[in-house]
Amino acid sequence: MAVLRFPEADQKIENEAEIRAELASLGIDYERWSLDRVGADASADDVLNAYATEIEEMKRRGGYVTADVIDVNPATPNLDAMLAKFDKEHTHSEDEVRFILAGRGIFFLNIQGKVASVEVGPGDMLRVPRGTTHWFTLCEDRRIRAIRWFQQTSGWTPAYTDSGVDRSYQPLCFGPAYMGHRVETGIKI
Repeated sequence: MAVLRFPEADQKIENEAEIRAELASLGIDYERWSLDRVGADASADDVLNAYATEIEEMKRRGGYVTADVIDVNPATPNLDAMLAKFDKEHTHSEDEVRFILAGRGIFFLNIQGKVASVEVGPGDMLRVPRGTTHWFTLCEDRRIRAIRWFQQTSGWTPAYTDSGVDRSYQPLCFGPAYMGHRVETGIKI
């Protein structure tokens, strides 16, 4: 389940209802979806078929025209170059919508000068509306598998802000197995 942090206020929220309410107040949609439809190694087509009802409902709600499954892991060719496109503060001309099937990552949101980090994991669905200033990074396992929705068949590209805000925040999250401790995500450095 997601973990929401507001680093400036040293606030951490782990309760699903509270996360949903806090994110909604920032214009971000958050939901929890079941993961019991397909196995971890299911093909992208099997995943899309298993979640067809939710995919179509999201298309209806957000005007999305297509959905796909992205699967990024340490063996993904040019992984560092791919991640470098999204770990700097940017916006998009369309929504960024993800339902996480496996792995973990962090969306940093910079809304009205207030930075929040949302660590997402399996079962989390997040919609970051178009024009929202944000950046994204993977957690220590460098893995994310997710259903993505697009409002244009060509997908989206980042429009960088070049503000440098992203450089002031801890770029990685680490699970409890990492050197016996947890480094909090979203901590300003």
